Amino acid sequence: MLKAYAQASTRTETPREMEYRLFGQVTRALMHAATVDPSDVKTRIDALDWNRRLWSVLATDCSDPSNQLNTPLRAQIISISLFVGRHSSAIMRGEEDFEALIDINRSIMQGLAPQGQPAA
Repeated sequence: MLKAYAQASTRTETPREMEYRLFGQVTRALMHAATVDPSDVKTRIDALDWNRRLWSVLATDCSDPSNQLNTPLRAQIISISLFVGRHSSAIMRGEEDFEALIDINRSIMQGLAPQGQPAA
């Protein structure tokens, strides 16, 4: 039953809703990783890697000349992706924390959220 619901839910989602849901899942993973002991490297790396891969896909999409977003917005997304990569490495070295990545994702979610729905 749950599987059928999940499939039906995915089929009726708009791309924007799908992006919002994905950002929510990744952000929750980052929030959880921020609370675990630094010795739980697997949880921390898994969350950071998932977030980094999400941003890498967005940057790759924005570098495609056929992408219909305006050029300044595409450049900003690519720039954020580069920051996410650098900041993720700094987190793993113990030089930074997760908050900046969580804040960035929440900001994106606010932009993607349906009207009247706050970001998770």
